[in-house]
Amino acid sequence: MDENKRVLLSDEFIRGDYFTKFPGGGMEFGEGTRDCLKREFKEETGLDVTIGAHIYTTDYFQISAFNKRDQIISIYYYAHANDPQELSKLNTKTTVFDFAPYQVADMSAQCELLRWIEWNELTEDAVSLPIDKIVVKMLKSLSV
Repeated sequence: MDENKRVLLSDEFIRGDYFTKFPGGGMEFGEGTRDCLKREFKEETGLDVTIGAHIYTTDYFQISAFNKRDQIISIYYYAHANDPQELSKLNTKTTVFDFAPYQVADMSAQCELLRWIEWNELTEDAVSLPIDKIVVKMLKSLSV
């Protein structure tokens, strides 16, 4: 979330399916959870971020939405841009799944677009993945 009460989401096309999720990704061998999130933010947004408080870690079995042979554990943290001025330079969209036709023409391809959503518009239905839905519900209940 930024100072304007917006949350950054990632609209993704992955092997023919569309997902909206929180930015982030998988850990590399030898990497800590906070270092992973810093690296993923840099790769996905170009931003250097500070990782804040822990929000949630899954404590139940969850199969991966992307590979049905994998179990996943998701760990959520607040992340804040080191230089808030850089947020205005992010290449973001305003419409859900606003991909160019060439970005989704290959059903084996992957593509990602970033999009801000206003805090008051963030609902469980705004995200696709079951764990993200739990986190949205938690965040919303904390802000009441």
